[in-house]
Amino acid sequence: MGRDKSWLVPLLGVLFLLVVIVGFMVGGEPPDPTDDPAKEIVDFYVDDKSKVMLTTYLEGIAALLLVFFAAHLREVLRVAAGGKDFLSTAAFAGLLLIAMGFTLDASINLALAESAKDIDPAAVQALAALFNNDFVPFAVGSVTFLIATAISVLQHGALPKWIAYVALVLAVIGFTPIGFVAFIGSGLLIAVIGVVLAMRGRGRAEPATP
Repeated sequence: MGRDKSWLVPLLGVLFLLVVIVGFMVGGEPPDPTDDPAKEIVDFYVDDKSKVMLTTYLEGIAALLLVFFAAHLREVLRVAAGGKDFLSTAAFAGLLLIAMGFTLDASINLALAESAKDIDPAAVQALAALFNNDFVPFAVGSVTFLIATAISVLQHGALPKWIAYVALVLAVIGFTPIGFVAFIGSGLLIAVIGVVLAMRGRGRAEPATP
């Protein structure tokens, strides 16, 4: 009988973070619609269409990975709470909001890549402005995930308590002018939680030594 491989599932959180990092590296810094002229924005999306399309594809993959990781984390938190814990659902919903943010980001990126040369430059500039300000799902999702996960862990011990304290600090930062740090921290924390759960699961899956 093959060894249990379910411990690999939480590593989807690590893979999610890696895909996001690659996506940002590929996409680079898009034009600023508040400073750059419409023609420059159009030229960017026309000349770099393949790069933008690849970024869109990676964002979709990142969202998919995050949904499956979110489902696994929800189960971990729920089991630790004895099956009765709304916080596990709240943490799950927060991660879904982040995934939705990536799909929204990808959709706007796709519209810009596909339509930049065919629509009015002012419309391209408007889409670019929307793209640069579609952070609300990321912000709300990150804070929801951080608060719900932290409280659940402190109450039921599904994860090491230091993860809960880090999550609470990041959640507080999420309400400040440097709230983007909370989003970045959420991505790192997702990967860390994935590693912790994978190591724990692997230890349980290892056969006992005779």
